[in-house]
Amino acid sequence: MDVLTPEQRRRCMQANKSRGTKPELALGRLLWGCGIRYRKHPSDVPGRPDFCVKKYRMAIFVDGEFWHGRNWEAQKARLKSNREFWIAKIERNMARDARVNRELEESGWKVFRFWESDIKKHPGACVGAVVLYLSYFHRFEVPEYIPADYQEYDDGQDAGLNAMAAEPAEAYGRSMDAGSER
Repeated sequence: MDVLTPEQRRRCMQANKSRGTKPELALGRLLWGCGIRYRKHPSDVPGRPDFCVKKYRMAIFVDGEFWHGRNWEAQKARLKSNREFWIAKIERNMARDARVNRELEESGWKVFRFWESDIKKHPGACVGAVVLYLSYFHRFEVPEYIPADYQEYDDGQDAGLNAMAAEPAEAYGRSMDAGSER
């Protein structure tokens, strides 16, 4: 049983957006900050990716867990109302995603798909995957700014600790020496 009335549920579902979501905007800001220039939702690229870099033939998608079927078998069991509709819809979305990936890759595009929760939890890893691909295959210069959780090497060391700003040696207006008093 749904805790919302049908009209409330309808308004909630209508409020879901396919463009301009918070994870999409966050990833876009990080890509732009790293010097990756992109176009959003180009109509001439199959699947209309969230971000497209035509120069490098790269398409980036930001997928929501529910709408694109992350952990689908577990999610499917949780659906209680209107199961037939939701199962059919999400499985169509998953099939479309696979078809778009195949179509883009066959025409020479590199496809990145990021889950929105991965962007929220580990934005640097997502941007790092794109930057790493560009630096290996397209001689893209790695930018000076990379988010703190980005790790260039997967050697178990935390590369993000070195990227943090240092605390000032002296507090404002005071010397840190033990003998100095003001």
